[in-house]
Amino acid sequence: MEILNRKARYNYFVEDEYECGICLKGTEVKSLRAGSCDIGDSYGHIKNGELYILNMFIGAYKEGNIFNHDENRTRKLLMKKKEILKLSSKIKLEGYTLIPLKVYLKNNKVKILLGLCKGKKDYDKRESVKERDIKRQLSKKEFSNY
Repeated sequence: MEILNRKARYNYFVEDEYECGICLKGTEVKSLRAGSCDIGDSYGHIKNGELYILNMFIGAYKEGNIFNHDENRTRKLLMKKKEILKLSSKIKLEGYTLIPLKVYLKNNKVKILLGLCKGKKDYDKRESVKERDIKRQLSKKEFSNY
């Protein structure tokens, strides 16, 4: 199980990456294992020295009945205090944003890969599209030579 945020690297420059845990309920873990998750519009937020993720959608578990969870609730992320303080100073002073890049399982624990990101302008996005097209054309030429 691996859920990627494909828009993140297109819309942002990823300066640094951090792996952190997440506090989930039982039905949320089962839904994540089934793959019903969307992190496209979510972002990290630091409040009172604690790290949270907002707008992360985890679909309702089909067999969950009355014990199901709220799909868009704010979830706490688990990270060391020193790292959170370092992140909060960068966010406040330098204008960075915390964007989830990937949600995955590691040793049966759900982990989130958070990126410390800075937004791209339109001309930066066009440049990245050009680079991607050039790489694609070069790979096609290499395969056509064989």
